Amino acid sequence: MELAKRIYSVTDAFPKTEMFGLQSQMRRAAVSIPSNIAEGHGRLNDGHFRQFLATARGSLFELQTQMEIAGSRNLIEQKDVNDLMETSEEIARMLNGLLHTLDEG
Repeated sequence: MELAKRIYSVTDAFPKTEMFGLQSQMRRAAVSIPSNIAEGHGRLNDGHFRQFLATARGSLFELQTQMEIAGSRNLIEQKDVNDLMETSEEIARMLNGLLHTLDEG
C-alpha cells in the first residue's frame, strides 16, 4: 500500500493533460496491487490466492512500465523513478516468494 501512496504523491504534479492518461493508469495499477493481494487472501483458497497474486504481479509490471514512460517524459524526476523502481522490485520479490510457497504447498 505504501507504493500506491507514493504513486499518488508523485502523480499529483502531473499536468492536467495527463489526468485521464498516464496519471490515471499509474494510480489504477498501483491500487490494483494491494487490492488483488487482499482479495485473494480473503478467498481462503490457495488456488484463488495464487490467481490474485499473479494479477497483482501483472499490475506491478504494468506500473513499472508506466513509471519508465513517466520518467522518460520528465513527468517524474529520475531519482523518484529509481526509488519507486527499487520499491517495486522488492514487492516483485515478495510476490514471487509467495507464489513459490503456494506452488510448493
